Amino acid sequence: MLEIRDLVVGYGDVGVLWECSLHIERGEVVTLLGANGAGKTTLMRAISRIVESSSGTMTLDGIDITKAPSQDVVNAGIAHVPEGRKLWPEMTVEENVLLGAYPKRARAATYETLEEVYALFPRIKERRKQIAGTLSGGEQQMVAIGRGLMSLPELLMLDEPSLGLAPIIVGELFESIRAINARGTTVLLVEQNVMGALQVATRGYVLETGRVVTTGTRAELLASDEIQKAYLGL
Repeated sequence: MLEIRDLVVGYGDVGVLWECSLHIERGEVVTLLGANGAGKTTLMRAISRIVESSSGTMTLDGIDITKAPSQDVVNAGIAHVPEGRKLWPEMTVEENVLLGAYPKRARAATYETLEEVYALFPRIKERRKQIAGTLSGGEQQMVAIGRGLMSLPELLMLDEPSLGLAPIIVGELFESIRAINARGTTVLLVEQNVMGALQVATRGYVLETGRVVTTGTRAELLASDEIQKAYLGL
């Protein structure tokens, strides 16, 4: 589905990703693991075309998106839910969610998709007329994910969705990711909660200082001594 080859990305003179390669198959949940500053968020921003790559290639279903405008990437079927949620705090919950239906591919099914989002997150349906900035952190994350789903993505990218949330909400969030994947949406997940990420993931990649250093299935990564020591505290 998504193929990334030898991607190099930086900010000005500061390099962040170095010859980074990975692939995501349709129907998977793939997690990116690594310490802060390893390049996980930058990789997502590069896929979304928020930041430029200096070399390497990215293809989606065989179509080159390496230099595509961000709106074309969204229209092609990639939705990015950024770290920190990035809602419009003075707008209502429903107004925020509906913003995700902007791409042409999603407009005809806007209100059908909205009902699917509300079925996935009943709590935000109850609060649909509430100002988004007054919601709890967990509720805001539901709104952000719902907004991403409104574009009818083939690939949903989630950047640190559990950051700062209460443990009970984190559990609900990972169950939501399972449900999203079960209905056919492929997921790329960046998550500091490594155990939670590996419990929902099909496969994973470990980034260190901008390079992929380890990859494997969920079982392989969970069994890895290196992963247990570095990321699970075992």
